[in-house]
This record gives sequence, C-alpha cells and structure tokens, in this order.
Amino acid sequence: MVVLNKIYTRTGDGGETALGNGTRVAKHDARVEAYGTVDETNATIGVARLHAEGDMDAGLARIQNDLFDLGADLCRPDMDRDAEAEYPPLRMTDAQVARLESEIDAMNKALEPLRSFVLPGGSALAAHLHIVRTVSRRAERLAVELSGREGVNPAAVKYLNRLSDWCFVAARVANENGASDVLWVPGANR
Repeated sequence: MVVLNKIYTRTGDGGETALGNGTRVAKHDARVEAYGTVDETNATIGVARLHAEGDMDAGLARIQNDLFDLGADLCRPDMDRDAEAEYPPLRMTDAQVARLESEIDAMNKALEPLRSFVLPGGSALAAHLHIVRTVSRRAERLAVELSGREGVNPAAVKYLNRLSDWCFVAARVANENGASDVLWVPGANR
C-alpha cells in the first residue's frame, strides 16, 4: 500500500525522477513520457465523469483504477525479473483487456452502423470522451515506441488500444446511442 506523508521531496529538482524499481532517469525519458501520458488520460476521464451517470460513470471509474495499474506497470522496466522479485510488480492482464472488449461489444449492440466518420462533439460527455480517446491514443503510441527499445508488458499496450475504442463507442452512446453524433461531410465547405 502507498503512504504519502509528504508531497514534495525535492529529489526531482535536477530534472530526474525515480522509476518503480528505484532507477533514476531524466523526466523526459520515454518510459516517463508513456506513464505520464497514461496519467494525463486518467485526468481527462476525471473531467468526463463530471458529465457521466450510472453505468457510464461506473465504467469510467473502473477504467481510472485500471489506468493507475497501467501506470504502475509502465514505471517498472524490469520485465525479465518479475518472476524472481520479492514483491512482484503490478502488471496489466489480458482479463482487463477482455473486460474492455466485452463492454465495447455490449455498448455497440444499441448503435446503428456508421455511414460516415464521427466528428468529436455532440453532448458534453461525448466531447470529453473524444478527448480521452485522443489522449489515450497518444499514450498508446508512446508505449509502443517504448516497447521498441525495452520491455513493455504487451497487455498494457493492448489495454490502451482498446481504451480508445471503448471511448469512441461510449461517446456514441452518450450521443443518444448515435442519434446526435456529429458526422463528417467530406468536402462540405469547399
């Protein structure tokens, strides 16, 4: 369990931070960029939740908790030492990815198939979910880039990929099951 007695430590004043295994790295390190953008994704969900109720709010709350798990996963670079660790790091699981897929499928059942691309907008909740979607895509790109250099849990990358899909479908649900989606009209303003 985490205990935070003091919020500032001054240990990062020189432009470095500690990863979950204690290694000190630059604050602009690719791993820090990846889990920092996961944190940003979580913050955008907090704003979206101001407009959510019921099952949608509950789903977003579960995702926020998962994103803390994902940040904990990404901040531990020693994937190859997990099995021998005295305190194994928290890692994302395929079950968490599967839950998102199941929720996407359930939400998608009420939606008509799309005949055009959807522009971000409609209801306030849908607009905020599109922001979450785009920030989570950036987090995914950073995690994929990191995985090209060093070990990253594949389930973490899959989760980010499904999260952006979840947000897209949830935005359509928030737009009266797609009835108030704002659709792209190619070349409309020529």
